Amino acid sequence: MDDTQLKTAQKKLSTPPLPAEPEAISETEARAMSFFEHLGELRNRLIRAFLGLIVTVGLSMLFASQLLRYLLTPIGDEQFLLQTLGPTEGVVIYFRVALLAGAILAMPWMLWQIWMFIAPGLMPSEKRYVLSSVPPTTLLFLIGIAFAWFVLMPAALNFLQNFQSDIFRAEWTADQYVAFVTSLLFWIGVSFEMPLVFFVLARMGLVGPKTLRNNWRLAVVGASVAAALITPTVDPFNMALVMGPLLALYVLSIVLSSIAYKRGGFTE
Repeated sequence: MDDTQLKTAQKKLSTPPLPAEPEAISETEARAMSFFEHLGELRNRLIRAFLGLIVTVGLSMLFASQLLRYLLTPIGDEQFLLQTLGPTEGVVIYFRVALLAGAILAMPWMLWQIWMFIAPGLMPSEKRYVLSSVPPTTLLFLIGIAFAWFVLMPAALNFLQNFQSDIFRAEWTADQYVAFVTSLLFWIGVSFEMPLVFFVLARMGLVGPKTLRNNWRLAVVGASVAAALITPTVDPFNMALVMGPLLALYVLSIVLSSIAYKRGGFTE
């Protein structure tokens, strides 16, 4: 070996080795950084949603008393008062109503924060699909609440208040009454979104209008069970008040699913 070859070999031996797979290391670091960035973004969105809820709850406390009085209007007796069985029950109910009203007022802001978090990961077509479902979802929910408040609630409360009035005296506690009214309004509002649910399922090809038509007997049984769970009474009048709209919504679901099924390119 001459001097030139010896110097070349020594130079190679003195050169420090390169790190193994730099591309894999940088990719792992990039993924870890992206994961923690998503966690940070989620944390910021949740904090903003929570701060918005605090603001709306504070505003709702200004008219919580009026809202409590308004919840008694279906009874039809302006002198009707709710009983409290504990020293702090009235305060708890007051803040519960304020929290409920604040959550309703803050719902658009909280949904906007959720949307801003998930929107970057959606395709343009998916964004349009999600945004187009918001108005009908909100409208159906509000229609359900209006139906429960103006139609179902007066009839149900009148039946409960006058049931065996020669034996029982209706003196309801604030905790039970507020929980009963709010839960009834909520579940009736949710049940009115049934057509939209079937529309989405049909758009995805999971449920077809023929399947819904062939299973109408199961729909009647399901509506009966739902009416029994939603309504607080067992009399046929109040159950019919719930079953009628549920069955009408099922028929509307068949119509909407037929349209969505064809738009999705599916055939029965």
